Amino acid sequence: MNVRRFSATAFAAALLIPGLAACNSGTGTGAAGTSASPTVSGSADTASASPGATGASPGAVDGDARQALLDSTKEISNGNFRFTLSGVGSSAEGQVHEPSQSAQMKITIGQASSDLMMTLDVIHAKPDSWVKLDLGGTSASSIPGVQKLNLGKYQHLDQTRIQGNRNLGFDFDKVDPAGSEALTQAITEVRETGDRAYAGTLDLSKAAEASSVDPSVVTALGQQAQSVPFTAKLDEQGRLSELVVQVPAAGKSTAQDIKVTYSDYGNAAAAQKPPADQVVEAPVEFYNLFK
Repeated sequence: MNVRRFSATAFAAALLIPGLAACNSGTGTGAAGTSASPTVSGSADTASASPGATGASPGAVDGDARQALLDSTKEISNGNFRFTLSGVGSSAEGQVHEPSQSAQMKITIGQASSDLMMTLDVIHAKPDSWVKLDLGGTSASSIPGVQKLNLGKYQHLDQTRIQGNRNLGFDFDKVDPAGSEALTQAITEVRETGDRAYAGTLDLSKAAEASSVDPSVVTALGQQAQSVPFTAKLDEQGRLSELVVQVPAAGKSTAQDIKVTYSDYGNAAAAQKPPADQVVEAPVEFYNLFK
């Protein structure tokens, strides 16, 4: 088994890892491993997310609402915020602090009852990166090379091995964990549903750069990808605070909501390097796991 599309960069990085399907039982119930994209069940109000919820005609675009959402992602590019990503069987939280060229994300994939549960603490402090990995579940011992993975230790990554690798690298030129700018640019219909609250549809096939979008799911959606419901909320300064994309069932993936939240704009803390006595060099087995 290897873990694909773990994007510490993207933090969707995720994130969240279809390779786990090879270890978790494929029940089709939304357990970890059913999709590469972070998902959360029931996190958005179905009525407000429906394109017809407010009586707007299908395909209607409120120009002011669209512009508000486009503008709402600009602050993210400054790289100073906290975030969460959540989904069925998976969650992540962390901070990006571009002023110190550092970032951190803690990820949980699976549950105690899953065949495989994985937790990761990912730290980037340019020019170094570390990942602490822990495994649980009945399938954990079946992972190739598990005895050499230095579980519970911060594994220092060789930058020459991860250069250009979306799975383990971090690009401070692309700091958004979900690719919300690309998602808002793909809006096909939007309307205001309340105070700084919006709902509509977007074309996922035009948001390929969004880290939270799994290309294989977009392909499986076919034409459905061109009209996927979403909801969004802004803070008092007009900055994006929550985005939920409601992805319908496609192929082997169940219906799912991809949810990202942003907070503490301009006030995130720098990521702290792990204590030296908890650091080891990552073995080749670790890099193989995340190919």
